[in-house]
Amino acid sequence: MTIPTHTALAPEPPAPRCGERPTEPKSALFVAALGFAQFGLFVALLGPVIVSMALKVNTILATPTERTSALGVILGVGAVAAFVGNALFGRLSDRTTSRYGRRRPWMVGGVAVLTLALWFIATADSVPALAAGWFVAQLGANATLASFIATLADQLPERQYAKVSAMVGIMQNVGILGASQIAAQFTSDMLALFLVPAAVGVVGILAYAAVLKDPVLQTRPGRLDLHTLASSFWVNPFTHRDFGLAWWSRFLIILSSFLFSTFRLNFLVDRVGLTDARAAGAIATGILIYTAVLVVSGWVAGVISDRTGKRKMLVASSTALFALGVAVLAHTHTLSGFYLVEAIMGVAYGIYMSVDMALVLEVLPNPEDSGKDLGVFNMANAIPQSAAPFLGSVLLGVGAASTAGGSSSPNYTLMLWAAAIAALIGALVVLPIRKVK
Repeated sequence: MTIPTHTALAPEPPAPRCGERPTEPKSALFVAALGFAQFGLFVALLGPVIVSMALKVNTILATPTERTSALGVILGVGAVAAFVGNALFGRLSDRTTSRYGRRRPWMVGGVAVLTLALWFIATADSVPALAAGWFVAQLGANATLASFIATLADQLPERQYAKVSAMVGIMQNVGILGASQIAAQFTSDMLALFLVPAAVGVVGILAYAAVLKDPVLQTRPGRLDLHTLASSFWVNPFTHRDFGLAWWSRFLIILSSFLFSTFRLNFLVDRVGLTDARAAGAIATGILIYTAVLVVSGWVAGVISDRTGKRKMLVASSTALFALGVAVLAHTHTLSGFYLVEAIMGVAYGIYMSVDMALVLEVLPNPEDSGKDLGVFNMANAIPQSAAPFLGSVLLGVGAASTAGGSSSPNYTLMLWAAAIAALIGALVVLPIRKVK
């Protein structure tokens, strides 16, 4: 895979001043460091969401319904922290006057907090402790993530939007693959299960922080009063209609995705009949399939989008394809069927993640508040992460069938059909956007 930018040995163009849109393409060294940081952060952050937290909960609770209920609560509580933290830390990073730049202090400090919280989770022995630890972990992770994502708007020229967004999305999903592989290796070692991914995240963020030319905010912002703080969580969807539509499209596909991924291990245990260890291995294989096709579809879509300037139809069609994959999963009872669905979803999400961020960068309301506006947009990631575990727990309990042992079998069909419908609506919502072709 090649990225048509400057060579790694070419001098990095000077960083634009705060609020200026860049015009010079970033070097291959910068893009590589950016991708590695994305990889490391998502290894650390999504390992617990994919497998590790479910395995941890399974060491504390016994029955399937207790486990899915507790997992939904824990991940939902953490996603509330993500909802608050992403927009708040995005706003704070916009206003930071540190001599180390606006974004770098929050990236480094956040990943340190995330690491400490993951250590606490690994040693916790109760559901309330896991929920508290995951809440703090999400605060740290979103301090890092909000400032990290803001650097895309700070640093990239428009002609690199889709290609670099494709690379960032690919590395996010390679990070998810890495997290699943680590989880498959350490299913019985809780410290390694949580802290090995954390170490990868620390290295990735520190490497990017070293390369990043983070401009220093020269003018001290006004006082951070209650009104300014509250505005961190709001962009008027009527004044900025295209931004609002893009927000809802992202919200719906992330809701669909997390309804599936939050309970994926339990799905394989309860419906396909695998043990915990075999289910963790199957998830690792499924994510490998997903990532392999995602890399190809994502890179091709990114190149096509930047060359043609077209974003909207690629986003809408890929979201509809994702909905189809989730609907197929609702009627799947075999491991081979699960792997087929992973392939369908990989193609769909590869196209989506490579083009959607490029679309979003084009409809941001204000370049000077890119951290705040992207923080508001990332609430479309955080809110469904909060809603999905709670909603999934409710849907799984509707009409749950009793088994021979007296326990109940969660209603995966209902939950997955709800996820498919959410993704399909997300495909339709993006079509009225006017500013982007």
